Amino acid sequence: MIDKSVADARTALGDIRDGSTILIGGFGRAGQPVELIDALIAHGAADLTIVSNNAGNGDTGLAALLAAGRVRRIICSFPRQTDSWIFDGLYRDGQIELELVPQGNLAERIRAAGAGIGAFFSPTGVGTQLGEGKEQRTIDGRDYVLEYPIHADVALISAFKSDRWGNLIYRRTARNFGPVMATAASTTIAQVDEIVPLGDLDPESVVTPGLFVDRVIAVGSRLWLEDDAFVGGVDLEGQPLASEEMRS
Repeated sequence: MIDKSVADARTALGDIRDGSTILIGGFGRAGQPVELIDALIAHGAADLTIVSNNAGNGDTGLAALLAAGRVRRIICSFPRQTDSWIFDGLYRDGQIELELVPQGNLAERIRAAGAGIGAFFSPTGVGTQLGEGKEQRTIDGRDYVLEYPIHADVALISAFKSDRWGNLIYRRTARNFGPVMATAASTTIAQVDEIVPLGDLDPESVVTPGLFVDRVIAVGSRLWLEDDAFVGGVDLEGQPLASEEMRS
């Protein structure tokens, strides 16, 4: 009997090693696996390379992992925003390496790793510092730079629901990087709101087949949802912005 469900996040992450490359789903709390990141901090793995769309914001989630001093290098497309003070401080002090990758190239490099593509030519970055030192080619009159896949040891992603086989469905924009990251790592660990019985997921709604998922852990409903409907965002402490009246 295949059962990929794991009782707790710390057990799910138990075999992550120092020096690992880890893909982390993003776009803030919508797709960031906050509970898995908290477990990674408690786990203690260090010297990590993190691949995500941003470099964390506020003091929680990915930002907390950076603050704990566990990340040696980060590969992302959007390292700075108004509340990325933890990354800013580490970078200015020379305590973290940054590889800046345009958003489309980042997604495609991860997808290429999952699809077994050796490399690809992209027009994004041509003529900029991001294209310097890379092989270039002109195809049908347009210039391209050669980009390589991003493989990882582990992918930590967040989805909406799963069954025990690891089939995943996502909720709207929270899907973002999750599906491509699930295919590009040796081990994929997904946190979900709920693990449902086999047969409860509409096969037409499954975005990530269980083939790409090694472990799933249920972490409960999100604070900003009520009966699967959006009822408001959360503040920096993760508390709902919507009033009790709005939530009722």
